[in-house]
Amino acid sequence: MEKRLSLIRRIDNTGVPLLLARLFVGSIFAWLAYNKLLDPIEFLKQTREYHLVPEDPPIFLTLTAVVVPWLELLCAAALILGVYARGAAATLLAMLLFFAPLLLIRAWHLYQDPAGGFATFCAVEFDCGCGTGEVFICAKTLENTALMVGALLALLSRSKRFCLGALITRLRAEKTSSAAFERA
Repeated sequence: MEKRLSLIRRIDNTGVPLLLARLFVGSIFAWLAYNKLLDPIEFLKQTREYHLVPEDPPIFLTLTAVVVPWLELLCAAALILGVYARGAAATLLAMLLFFAPLLLIRAWHLYQDPAGGFATFCAVEFDCGCGTGEVFICAKTLENTALMVGALLALLSRSKRFCLGALITRLRAEKTSSAAFERA
């Protein structure tokens, strides 16, 4: 077991798995946020479909439709750049863990509706409000699972390689130590 753990740590220390996870999750969420921001009214309508936010007063629904895409975009940028990557990964993972089951529940209701006429559960297709238009539930579930794994990897990785945040921290430390050396 120790040998396997050592191998996993060595692979993680290269920084490559973290970089790939950050770029994968960050780019997908940046694209999804961009699509939502392009058509905020449509995203507002899709948000209403889940009946999670009170519609009266409409400010809560509107705030949700405005804040979610910007939060996704901010977290995506943080992940891609490697600045506060763990916090960004944790936020996106929490969002995925919250919204993914809602998609499955909505798809299940559509599947059980005789008017839908879906032959199998994987044939259920609807606009999930994710910013991609209509999706098949099984494909979307696989995508969400891959995003969760990537976000979890970014969250748990010990590596700081290829992260802008680590570079900034190192430069600050060098500046502080050189200033202290000059004073002495």
